[in-house]
Order: sequence, then structure tokens, then C-alpha cells
Amino acid sequence: MLKLQDSIIIKQPPEVIYRWFENNFVKDYKKWHAKDHILAKWIKGKGFEPGSVLYAEEYLGENIEKLTFKVIKTIPSNLIEYKVLFPESIICSGGSFLIEPHGKGSRFTATLTFRFGFILSKFLSKRANTLKKHMKEEGENLKKLLEQD
Repeated sequence: MLKLQDSIIIKQPPEVIYRWFENNFVKDYKKWHAKDHILAKWIKGKGFEPGSVLYAEEYLGENIEKLTFKVIKTIPSNLIEYKVLFPESIICSGGSFLIEPHGKGSRFTATLTFRFGFILSKFLSKRANTLKKHMKEEGENLKKLLEQD
């Protein structure tokens, strides 16, 4: 297994960050990563509740990825955990967004977990680096979105 993870401190309480995911994720998906995000929409369920299914399109490097995610666990103001659905699930099993109190703000941590981690890291290192860069940019962009005003 290979785990990619990126953390950033955001000067907002966990509730504000979690609320952004609940209320603005689909609406502001392009704003979150204007260069790479194309669209996100709920195809089953309503928002980040367990069992809901999200479809998203985004650029990773030069390729458009069409991804489907199923929310498997949420803890309000703390955690959103999801699994990636077939066919992407063959390589990427899932991920999470963890929000933890940190001083007067929060630590936001995005995680992706991959099967065949050795193969991904050894033979697809460019792909892994593209994903790391994308995750870092998402964290920085989320910080900007939530700290403005």
C-alpha cells in the first residue's frame, strides 16, 4: 500500500471547514482548484452522508480523470472518508479529509491510499508526483477560499 498525504493549517475552526464541504463542495468545486477541477455532482444521496455517491472530473497532469466516490464514514466537523469506485478502485482504494483543531484554527489533512503501492511508487513515480502536487494545491486553495474576508 502507498499512502499520499498532505496537511495544511487553516485559520478557521473545524466547523467552518466541514460546513464548506457540506454546503459548497459541488458549487465551488472549480474554485477549489480552478486549473484542474472540471465538475462535481452528486449522483446518489445528498451531500457527505454515508452512502452518497459523488462523480467528479478533473485534470491530473494532462489527463482528464473521471472518478466516482462513495462516502463511507463522516464525523461532523472532523472526518469525511470515502472509497473510490470501479474501475479506479483497482489502484486507488480511497481516501479521507481529516479536520483537527490546531491552535485557533485547524489542521486539514487529505489522504489517498493506493493498492500496489510499490508498483505505483517505482514505475509510476511521475503519476504519484502529479497527485502529490495536486493534493498540495488543493490544500493551499482551500486555505485561500476559507481565510478570505
